[in-house]
Amino acid sequence: MRYYIIIALQAYCLYHIYKNRKPYYWYFLVFFIPVIGPIFYFIINIYNRRDAEKIQSEITSIINPTRKIRDLEKKLKFSDSYSNRIELADAYVDNGDMPNAIVNYKYTLKDIDQSDLYARQRLVLCYFQLEDYVGVIEYAESIKEKPEFKGSKQQFCYGLALKELDKVEEAEVQLKQIDRPYSNYAERLELAKFYIENNRASEGKELLNEISVESQHMTKPNRRIYRTTIVEVERLLKSL
Repeated sequence: MRYYIIIALQAYCLYHIYKNRKPYYWYFLVFFIPVIGPIFYFIINIYNRRDAEKIQSEITSIINPTRKIRDLEKKLKFSDSYSNRIELADAYVDNGDMPNAIVNYKYTLKDIDQSDLYARQRLVLCYFQLEDYVGVIEYAESIKEKPEFKGSKQQFCYGLALKELDKVEEAEVQLKQIDRPYSNYAERLELAKFYIENNRASEGKELLNEISVESQHMTKPNRRIYRTTIVEVERLLKSL
């Protein structure tokens, strides 16, 4: 059991480094010094008495992800509130259980006293994970007039769903909204592929070149994060 706790702490610290964009040397400390490194990082960067209970819960979720769901199901049974059901739906997503997540997000839409934006945003992503493009389009179109939609992950999924359903012109309108310099690298790669697939290789190549140039100015942590995307960009450029 002690071994699993150490592994969970190490995994949590690595996730915290990535999420909070900590300096690159923390990766080496935590990964290559398995016990002392994570403990040192935890004390310096994470530990706070007010957050201790939350962190303990997150570490437990890493060791036993289904336990969090069982606890949230009990919590929902005791109090069937909007926030409890959203929390359970989010936990299902974290555990890769999109069908159950969808059921719970949809249930929250019945509560007319609450904003339904978050649930609809999550439904777009869930349906996309299931490759249910009709579902993606249904929920994306219910929020596409919201200011939060423009440039979002949901708009990107909407564009790809339209493409999959052969609505090419509509797809391009949505995908082009994600084309922003020095950001959205994976999404822009998909836009470049979209151009190439639709006999617009020159536009695709131009976008790939832009990403390639931008990648040369990335910090080392970002190059590591986007390594797969950069490799694919360079591969496609060589093939054109």
